[in-house]
Amino acid sequence: MVDDNSKKTLSAIPLLKTKAGPRDKDLWAQRLKEEYQSLIQYVQHNKKSDNDWFRLESNKDGTRWFGKCWFIYNLLKYEFEVEFDIPVTFPLTAPEIALPELDGKTAKMYRGGKICLSDHFKPLWGRNVPKFGIAHAMALGLGPWLAVEVPDLIDKGIIKYKEKSES
Repeated sequence: MVDDNSKKTLSAIPLLKTKAGPRDKDLWAQRLKEEYQSLIQYVQHNKKSDNDWFRLESNKDGTRWFGKCWFIYNLLKYEFEVEFDIPVTFPLTAPEIALPELDGKTAKMYRGGKICLSDHFKPLWGRNVPKFGIAHAMALGLGPWLAVEVPDLIDKGIIKYKEKSES
Protein backbone atom coordinates (compact mmCIF):
# COMPACT_ATOMS: atom_id res chain seq x y z
CA MET A 1 0.00 0.00 0.00
CA VAL A 2 1.34 3.42 -0.95
CA ASP A 3 0.32 6.43 1.15
CA ASP A 4 -0.74 9.79 -0.33
CA ASN A 5 2.64 11.43 0.31
CA SER A 6 4.42 8.59 -1.49
CA LYS A 7 1.96 8.84 -4.39
CA LYS A 8 2.71 12.55 -4.68
CA THR A 9 6.45 11.83 -4.68
CA LEU A 10 6.00 9.06 -7.26
CA SER A 11 4.07 11.37 -9.57
CA ALA A 12 7.23 13.53 -9.84
CA ILE A 13 9.40 10.61 -10.99
CA PRO A 14 9.11 9.42 -14.58
CA LEU A 15 8.57 5.69 -14.99
CA LEU A 16 11.15 3.75 -16.97
CA LYS A 17 10.40 1.60 -20.00
CA THR A 18 13.51 -0.38 -20.91
CA LYS A 19 13.84 -3.71 -19.12
CA ALA A 20 17.63 -4.03 -19.15
CA GLY A 21 20.51 -4.52 -16.75
CA PRO A 22 24.28 -4.16 -17.04
CA ARG A 23 24.60 -7.48 -18.92
CA ASP A 24 22.31 -6.27 -21.71
CA LYS A 25 25.00 -4.16 -23.43
CA ASP A 26 23.02 -2.14 -26.04
CA LEU A 27 19.78 -1.99 -24.07
CA TRP A 28 21.69 -1.03 -20.91
CA ALA A 29 22.76 2.24 -22.55
CA GLN A 30 19.08 3.04 -23.21
CA ARG A 31 18.08 2.07 -19.66
CA LEU A 32 20.90 4.20 -18.23
CA LYS A 33 19.70 7.20 -20.25
CA GLU A 34 16.19 6.71 -18.79
CA GLU A 35 17.69 6.38 -15.28
CA TYR A 36 19.54 9.69 -15.62
CA GLN A 37 16.47 11.47 -17.02
CA SER A 38 14.34 10.13 -14.16
CA LEU A 39 16.92 11.13 -11.53
CA ILE A 40 17.35 14.62 -13.00
CA GLN A 41 13.59 15.20 -13.00
CA TYR A 42 13.25 13.92 -9.42
CA VAL A 43 16.11 16.14 -8.17
CA GLN A 44 14.62 19.16 -9.97
CA HIS A 45 11.23 18.43 -8.38
CA ASN A 46 12.89 18.16 -4.95
CA LYS A 47 14.66 21.49 -5.39
CA LYS A 48 11.40 23.20 -6.41
CA SER A 49 9.69 21.65 -3.37
CA ASP A 50 12.52 22.76 -1.05
CA ASN A 51 13.25 19.09 -0.37
CA ASP A 52 16.73 18.66 -1.88
CA TRP A 53 18.33 15.76 0.01
CA PHE A 54 20.84 13.84 -2.11
CA ARG A 55 23.44 13.96 -4.89
CA LEU A 56 24.42 10.93 -6.95
CA GLU A 57 26.87 10.18 -9.70
CA SER A 58 28.00 6.95 -11.31
CA ASN A 59 31.06 5.37 -12.81
CA LYS A 60 31.25 5.57 -16.61
CA ASP A 61 29.31 2.34 -17.22
CA GLY A 62 26.57 3.16 -14.70
CA THR A 63 27.09 0.09 -12.55
CA ARG A 64 28.49 1.80 -9.43
CA TRP A 65 26.75 4.81 -7.87
CA PHE A 66 27.97 7.09 -5.09
CA GLY A 67 27.33 10.47 -3.57
CA LYS A 68 25.89 12.11 -0.50
CA CYS A 69 22.51 12.23 1.16
CA TRP A 70 21.48 14.40 4.05
CA PHE A 71 18.75 14.72 6.62
CA ILE A 72 17.77 17.87 8.51
CA TYR A 73 16.81 17.26 12.14
CA ASN A 74 16.29 19.99 14.75
CA LEU A 75 17.60 22.49 12.18
CA LEU A 76 20.91 20.62 11.86
CA LYS A 77 22.07 18.96 8.64
CA TYR A 78 23.37 15.41 9.02
CA GLU A 79 25.24 14.27 5.91
CA PHE A 80 26.15 10.72 4.90
CA GLU A 81 28.06 9.03 2.09
CA VAL A 82 25.74 6.88 -0.01
CA GLU A 83 26.75 4.12 -2.42
CA PHE A 84 25.37 1.13 -4.27
CA ASP A 85 26.06 -1.19 -7.15
CA ILE A 86 23.53 -2.07 -9.82
CA PRO A 87 22.80 -5.80 -9.43
CA VAL A 88 23.43 -7.98 -12.49
CA THR A 89 19.75 -8.98 -12.29
CA PHE A 90 18.62 -5.31 -12.37
CA PRO A 91 15.86 -4.17 -12.87
CA LEU A 92 14.31 -7.38 -11.51
CA THR A 93 16.39 -6.80 -8.36
CA ALA A 94 16.51 -3.40 -6.65
CA PRO A 95 19.90 -1.92 -5.78
CA GLU A 96 21.03 -2.34 -2.16
CA ILE A 97 21.68 1.19 -0.95
CA ALA A 98 24.45 1.56 1.62
CA LEU A 99 25.44 4.27 4.10
CA PRO A 100 28.82 2.80 5.15
CA GLU A 101 29.47 5.19 8.06
CA LEU A 102 26.27 4.00 9.77
CA ASP A 103 27.24 0.33 9.49
CA GLY A 104 26.43 -1.46 12.75
CA LYS A 105 24.61 1.50 14.30
CA THR A 106 21.05 0.25 13.73
CA ALA A 107 19.31 -3.12 13.50
CA LYS A 108 17.66 -1.95 10.26
CA MET A 109 20.88 -2.40 8.33
CA TYR A 110 22.93 -5.23 6.86
CA ARG A 111 26.70 -5.71 6.80
CA GLY A 112 28.51 -2.98 4.92
CA GLY A 113 25.93 -0.37 5.86
CA LYS A 114 23.24 -1.65 3.47
CA ILE A 115 19.87 -0.34 4.59
CA CYS A 116 17.05 -2.80 5.24
CA LEU A 117 14.30 -2.42 2.64
CA SER A 118 12.89 -5.94 2.59
CA ASP A 119 9.51 -5.48 4.27
CA HIS A 120 8.05 -2.49 2.46
CA PHE A 121 10.13 -1.48 -0.51
CA LYS A 122 11.18 -4.75 -2.16
CA PRO A 123 7.61 -6.04 -2.72
CA LEU A 124 6.66 -2.64 -4.19
CA TRP A 125 9.72 -2.73 -6.47
CA GLY A 126 8.83 -6.26 -7.57
CA ARG A 127 5.31 -5.21 -8.59
CA ASN A 128 6.71 -2.31 -10.63
CA VAL A 129 9.50 -3.92 -12.70
CA PRO A 130 10.78 -2.43 -15.04
CA LYS A 131 9.04 0.91 -14.36
CA PHE A 132 10.94 1.66 -11.14
CA GLY A 133 14.56 2.78 -11.20
CA ILE A 134 17.24 4.44 -9.11
CA ALA A 135 15.17 7.58 -8.42
CA HIS A 136 12.36 5.36 -7.10
CA ALA A 137 14.83 3.48 -4.88
CA MET A 138 15.97 6.80 -3.43
CA ALA A 139 12.43 8.19 -2.99
CA LEU A 140 10.69 5.08 -1.66
CA GLY A 141 13.67 3.28 -0.11
CA LEU A 142 16.37 5.57 1.23
CA GLY A 143 14.18 8.64 1.90
CA PRO A 144 11.71 6.90 4.24
CA TRP A 145 14.54 4.93 5.87
CA LEU A 146 16.41 8.17 6.70
CA ALA A 147 13.20 9.76 8.03
CA VAL A 148 12.67 6.90 10.49
CA GLU A 149 16.20 5.87 11.42
CA VAL A 150 18.21 9.10 11.57
CA PRO A 151 16.07 10.91 14.21
CA ASP A 152 16.07 7.74 16.32
CA LEU A 153 19.87 7.37 16.05
CA ILE A 154 20.34 11.06 16.93
CA ASP A 155 17.96 10.88 19.90
CA LYS A 156 19.84 7.82 21.20
CA GLY A 157 23.15 9.69 20.85
CA ILE A 158 24.46 7.17 18.30
CA ILE A 159 24.85 9.86 15.61
CA LYS A 160 26.45 13.15 16.63
CA TYR A 161 26.24 16.40 14.71
CA LYS A 162 29.49 17.32 12.94
CA GLU A 163 30.26 20.98 12.27
CA LYS A 164 31.55 21.66 8.77
CA SER A 165 35.26 22.27 9.08
CA GLU A 166 36.61 25.44 7.51
CA SER A 167 38.86 24.64 4.56
